[in-house]
Amino acid sequence: MPVPAAPDAPAAPAASGELLRSIFGFDGFRPGQEEIVASVSAGEDTLAIMPTGGGKSLCYQLPALCRDGVTLVISPLIALMRDQVRALREAGVEAGALTSGNTDEETEEVFRALDEGRLKLLYMAPERLASGGTLQLLRRVNCNLIAVDEAHCVSQWGHDFRPDYLRIGELKQTLGVPLAAFTATADAETRAEIVTRLFGGQSPREFLRGFDRPNIHLAFAVKDSPRAQILNFAAARKGQSGIVYCATRSKTEGLAAALRDAGHAAIHYHGGMEADDRRKTEFRFQQEDGLIVCATIAFGMGIDKPDIRWVAHADLPKSIEAYYQEIGRAGRDGAPAETLTLYGPEDIRLRRAQIDEGLAPPERKAADHTRLNALLGLAEAQGCRRQVLLGYFGEHAEPCGNCDLCDAPPELFDATEAVRKALSAMLRTGESFGAGHLIDILLGNTTDKIRARHHNDLPTFGVGRDLSRAQWQAVFRQMMGRDLIRPDPERHGAFRMTDPARPVLRGEESVTLRRDTITRAKTKTVVKALVNDEDAPLLSALKAKRRALAEDARVPAYVIFPDRTLIEMAEQRPQSLDAMARVNGVGAKKLERYGALFLEVITGAPPPAEHPARMRLSGRDSADIFDRLMQAQLDLSRGTDGTEKPLACSRSLIAKLSEAHPRDAGTLARLLGERYNDRFGAAFLQILTED
Repeated sequence: MPVPAAPDAPAAPAASGELLRSIFGFDGFRPGQEEIVASVSAGEDTLAIMPTGGGKSLCYQLPALCRDGVTLVISPLIALMRDQVRALREAGVEAGALTSGNTDEETEEVFRALDEGRLKLLYMAPERLASGGTLQLLRRVNCNLIAVDEAHCVSQWGHDFRPDYLRIGELKQTLGVPLAAFTATADAETRAEIVTRLFGGQSPREFLRGFDRPNIHLAFAVKDSPRAQILNFAAARKGQSGIVYCATRSKTEGLAAALRDAGHAAIHYHGGMEADDRRKTEFRFQQEDGLIVCATIAFGMGIDKPDIRWVAHADLPKSIEAYYQEIGRAGRDGAPAETLTLYGPEDIRLRRAQIDEGLAPPERKAADHTRLNALLGLAEAQGCRRQVLLGYFGEHAEPCGNCDLCDAPPELFDATEAVRKALSAMLRTGESFGAGHLIDILLGNTTDKIRARHHNDLPTFGVGRDLSRAQWQAVFRQMMGRDLIRPDPERHGAFRMTDPARPVLRGEESVTLRRDTITRAKTKTVVKALVNDEDAPLLSALKAKRRALAEDARVPAYVIFPDRTLIEMAEQRPQSLDAMARVNGVGAKKLERYGALFLEVITGAPPPAEHPARMRLSGRDSADIFDRLMQAQLDLSRGTDGTEKPLACSRSLIAKLSEAHPRDAGTLARLLGERYNDRFGAAFLQILTED
């Protein structure tokens, strides 16, 4: 719930009101700004969560002008810093930025202004805090306030984690100055970590000023010829500035070309572009009316363009926080703005894979999957989207009348039977599988996996033939959105039931789902994935392990194992080093170096340690002979009657026998020697001569 300002909060000084008008040209504060400005101006540690477009930058820029010394502003993007510095200078405020994008002349001018005592606001990226001279510089110029923009970047639970933000809390303590942190998106978990990381656990003044952007129309649609959907959306808004967010760099380029072919002014933007090209794109978007930018999430955080009239997502964002921040770039001037977010099964697979392939600890991966579930809940909402969106951030709202579901409420139906079938299939298979395998059971598809596990004998086998595969995917998607099921990252994406699902399974509660997203679901011809849905989470986990090993060794990932080897591991799921050795691409050296590490990913437990002599035989017929000879030796270690002195051959000798495979008593006796041959010769020869 929102945290109200304390009743004894200092009022914004009169100077603030005068500067607000004379410098920034505003007659009054926007809702929530005045109390925050007063807190920051008074030197109180402050955490402010304000909606995008709510005027966060003013809340530290104005206090900077009211206080002595220099205010350090830590911001994540060069474009954001450049825009704010440019705007401040236009308003007559001395401000500068020290960034990697500066020219030598720009950097010299910033230092000159600092030395002359003219500069009031100094912008830096968090990465610059690692420089040895930064602390001395800030002390020398009398830095007396730190402002942190996009403060959610400090949080492992936020959606744009930047490790260099972790230095800020230490800098605050070293300088002994107040700190003001600002962000537009922070749930309770993220806010708690911001307090810990930036404020050393000391409670700052908190201002939670609401998340509602009532001027923005919210809309989602299931993908159905998605390029045409984006082109039609843009065509209805021709001449208006807009952003199309895409999940991949290649899609930004392809969509921008398609929009140009359709007569729009459109360009692309992504992190793989040269810095000069990115800067030109940012400048064009700032200057030109009606320009459309097709971009990855690298674009937008630093763009302070007030008249963006629409934002479209060609692919599902990765969380509600990301979605909220990205749509928040529309309509910052308060005028009506529109959004459209497309989503489909392939988006969910991509986002799940991105989570699973990351190097985050299991608890964070689980939290990220839960966040993605919450976004699916928004996509598959049954009523007002704004109520669902604001409810996620802890706010209550009445139906907004400004979203697609308020415009045209969806058709609902009692889906209790379908959901119970799905839950039953999950329960009867030990909650050990994802959607692909479960849908095969419901459809009655006799796949190799189903036969191998005898799942064709289950009571639920074939009970879901009334729906198509695509329609069952839509059911599972809505079940995730309702938080009835969650993927378990520790078991490679296998679904597990949540507590709210159990009364449904027992027949004690009913479930209502949307009919439209199920009846419209179509089975489309798509490019074949690297592996099937069932093996995709395991492949992601194997890639994550490969990535970590490659980074440690500072080599390309394919040097560890190529993709085709990981694909075979995911499909075959070897359960022993012998089975691992039979995977294409796993030679003796790589088995010795990496076999146990990847086997642990597959089985969930490290394999028993093996002697190097046995390891060299892994995957070969001689490995089985080795194991049988070792067992025979163990049985005879104290002789046939168990009373003789213990005796054992070395493993190297057993390996030599396994490979040489002698089939006559004389050869075996020469290899063993008289002492060992007397004890083990007959038993060993029987094993070696068996076909």
